[in-house]
Amino acid sequence: MDELIQQLKQEIIETLNLNDLQPSDINENDPLFGDGLGLDSIDALELIVLMEKNYGIKLKDASEAKNVFGSIKIMANFIAENRTK
Repeated sequence: MDELIQQLKQEIIETLNLNDLQPSDINENDPLFGDGLGLDSIDALELIVLMEKNYGIKLKDASEAKNVFGSIKIMANFIAENRTK
């Protein structure tokens, strides 16, 4: 799981062009939106595309995305349980 978390951190940095951050700067338990990384709805769309492209996971609706994107750790657990790639 730690390897997946590190991979996700790197993918998020690259996908969202968070070039001023290193994976070690991101706490896996911090919220991705709001007070944590401060991501917005456009970032959420990019994360949805990332999950489809890299892990073969399609989210069913916005409420599922809201739960999955609670933190990197929650996202990693969801990917580990649902990935097809």
